[in-house]
Amino acid sequence: MTKSALQIARAAYQPKLPKALKGGVKVVEGEPTQSVADQEEIKKLFPNTYGMPLLKFEPGETKEYAPMNVGVILSGGQAPGGHNVISGLFDGIKKMNPANKLYGFILGPGGLVDHKYMELTADIIDEYRNTGGFDIIGSGRTKLEKEDQFEKGYEILKELGIKALVIIGGDDSNTNACVLAEYYAAKNCGIQVIGCPKTIDGDLKNEMIETSFGFDTACKTYSEVIGNIERDCNSARKYWHFIKLMGRSASHIALECALQTQPNICLISEEVEAKNMSLDDIVTYIANAVAARAAEGNNFGTVLVPEGLIEFIPAMKKLIAELNDFLAVHAEEYAAIEPNKQREYIIGNLSEENAGVYASLPEGVARQLTLDRDPHGNVQVSLIETEKLLSEMVGKKLAAWKEEGKFTGKFAAQHHFFGYEGRCAAPSNFDADYCYSLGYTAAVLMANGKTGYMSSVRNLTAPAEEWIAGGVPITMMMNMERRHGEMKPVIQKALVKLDGAPFKAFAAVRDTWAKETAYVYPGPIQYFGPTEVCDQPTKTLQLEHQK
Repeated sequence: MTKSALQIARAAYQPKLPKALKGGVKVVEGEPTQSVADQEEIKKLFPNTYGMPLLKFEPGETKEYAPMNVGVILSGGQAPGGHNVISGLFDGIKKMNPANKLYGFILGPGGLVDHKYMELTADIIDEYRNTGGFDIIGSGRTKLEKEDQFEKGYEILKELGIKALVIIGGDDSNTNACVLAEYYAAKNCGIQVIGCPKTIDGDLKNEMIETSFGFDTACKTYSEVIGNIERDCNSARKYWHFIKLMGRSASHIALECALQTQPNICLISEEVEAKNMSLDDIVTYIANAVAARAAEGNNFGTVLVPEGLIEFIPAMKKLIAELNDFLAVHAEEYAAIEPNKQREYIIGNLSEENAGVYASLPEGVARQLTLDRDPHGNVQVSLIETEKLLSEMVGKKLAAWKEEGKFTGKFAAQHHFFGYEGRCAAPSNFDADYCYSLGYTAAVLMANGKTGYMSSVRNLTAPAEEWIAGGVPITMMMNMERRHGEMKPVIQKALVKLDGAPFKAFAAVRDTWAKETAYVYPGPIQYFGPTEVCDQPTKTLQLEHQK
């Protein structure tokens, strides 16, 4: 592997750890827990892993641990810092007993089922410390939910002498980890399962998981490019830039990037839903801002659009829910129909209200709503070019206003979608430290015989020395949701709270940003230099933890 100058320099970086993880560790048990909702249903589904206590680590005496082999899986989409989770896990288990071995399963959960693995030795780990991506063992989106998968996994775990498995993933992947932990506990297999909170979308969070790893780096990466576009925008002064950002189920990325860059407009999906806004309401809101700026001679601006916006427009949400349920049953029948008759077929099989909404959509958008589902049965909203749909509709509205004499400016649009660009960036110092701590925490949880827990590191706006490490039962975060037409236990997604400090801070200034050119140019992530430049957490975390 040919390494860049940055890779070589970053290899020497030693991630910071919380004080409680630097020597012997004492595990302090808190109160028993219950699920965030649907307690009776979740308890019935997880009798062996429900109600476990919260765990907190404190400095303690050094212990001797029997040797154990550990497995690790990277699951779902990539997020900056995954390699440091594995590095922290490796260093943690080796400190507890140098005879411990770490095995990585190749290309995600499928590697466990298909018995594809490699031993991760010190030489391999050292090549990937503080680097972006998941390429050390690859990732995949295989769902672990069937008994034959659990049994196939058990075969290879038993063969390799693996006593504990770490699944690094988002809410769905950690739901799978919880199901797997319950299965192995019920069967007395002697296999522990621990989860680690990963997703750049930021929607795996609660009081015990303050942020998911990768969110910090991804938002800083996107904000750098948004700032660059804003500067270009303010230089040429002739385009409105519509920028779609990742975040299918929540608008955390869009909100964080807005706080970092101060665009003219940032749409927040959760607010659209709460205000029962229609697509036309959103278009009118943007068009009014364009017209107001044009009246001041500013025919340019920036608009941030969350990837999942379409699903939060109430009328669209109802339509998509019915489409999901219908196609879960009739997917093969739909696929067999001639493409030019598929639209008519869908309209004929929907309720009257949803058929009307579907029929009103531009043909391209309507078609995108019926394309292949993701592994969880949901519309692949990232394939819907919402940014182009909005700019096209804004253009039409402004043209109509021009004929009526309501708009005298010019409107030309440019489009961008920032997604993959941020998923494998070299982790910021914050994510490098946080991920290493999460991996090390997972090692301590396993050494102390825990299963069905997620690695938790809190107090993240303080210096790393003061971070609080421990574990949270995965069942505590779960509720029942409809998937593929039936109710399933899943980790509850965290949406942007409209009464939360980050949104309130944004809402207080957005009208000013809409009129003025108040852009901020964050520049690239800094790895070397003063702590106020290099080690800052996200604006979201800072606002949420204001003293």
